[in-house]
Amino acid sequence: MPPPKLLSLAEAVRRYSWDGMQYASGAALPIGSDAVVFGRELLRQKRKNLHAIFHCNSQQLNLLAGVGAATKAECGFTGLEVFGFANGLRRAVESGELVLEDYSNLAMPLRLLGGALNWPFVPATVNIGSDLQDRSAFAPGEFPARSKIATITDPFSGRQIGAFRPLKPDLAAIHVTLADPLGNSIMLGTEWSRVELSRAAKRVVIVADAIVDAACIRQFPNLVRIPEIVVDAVVYWPFAAWPQSSPGMYDVDEEHMRAMNGALATCDGTRDYVRTFVEGYRDVESYLDMIGRDRLALLGKSRTAFLLDPYRKWIMPAAEIARMQADAETT
Repeated sequence: MPPPKLLSLAEAVRRYSWDGMQYASGAALPIGSDAVVFGRELLRQKRKNLHAIFHCNSQQLNLLAGVGAATKAECGFTGLEVFGFANGLRRAVESGELVLEDYSNLAMPLRLLGGALNWPFVPATVNIGSDLQDRSAFAPGEFPARSKIATITDPFSGRQIGAFRPLKPDLAAIHVTLADPLGNSIMLGTEWSRVELSRAAKRVVIVADAIVDAACIRQFPNLVRIPEIVVDAVVYWPFAAWPQSSPGMYDVDEEHMRAMNGALATCDGTRDYVRTFVEGYRDVESYLDMIGRDRLALLGKSRTAFLLDPYRKWIMPAAEIARMQADAETT
């Protein structure tokens, strides 16, 4: 059997990230499953000049932009739904510290699919004939900006259509509900473009709320949407998407979502937030203590908790995961 790919969060960021890289994260809606804790660790390790690629903005991109770690971004949606516009991202764009290239919610997964299939370009019948095609934040002096979405001729019909650049991020951190030690992953709830992202990225780090025994994967092979062959590392981190939600595991922390977005609206608020909620823990246990055990218990009483029932008997204890992680980090 291949060796486990379990790494600590800090070690995964050290091994697979660097300044100036194209960094992508997979989210299920802006308030759903996203590897928010991976973004916190990028800040803890002082990563900078990141080119962020997010199908949907989440609190992770909101934080990376608000702190100034991300200087470029490509997005399909930039709000936080009921929690308002993303204040950290808006502040970074309005100040000129971050350049945001805008696409539609269909264009982003199509571009990831093109990267996954190694296409030279992606035929586009959306975004064309609009300002999404004509205006480019990456080429502000170019109008119409044909370097963003080129115009090509359909060789069969002669019709003029568009062409997207495929996306192949240097690194993708993808949040999942369950993963085995090799990276075979099961996602509960909406997937959005996490499947395409896992095939498009050059390196993939899975961030899982729970680690399950391989027997779980053998029992439900049809539910494994991200297989081990595309995974470079697996990080075990409960409540990794907090303050966002993870179906079957925990609900969105509405109070913190509002407080976090409020803090990111100003430089002073962002500094205070980073001091408390990025630099304020050492490991998983102190992270959970920082959030508050009572709050975690309340968030865990989710109406979607029944979704986890078929898998509970295979969830591995933290002590066994720690042992396997230590072995993986020494090899």
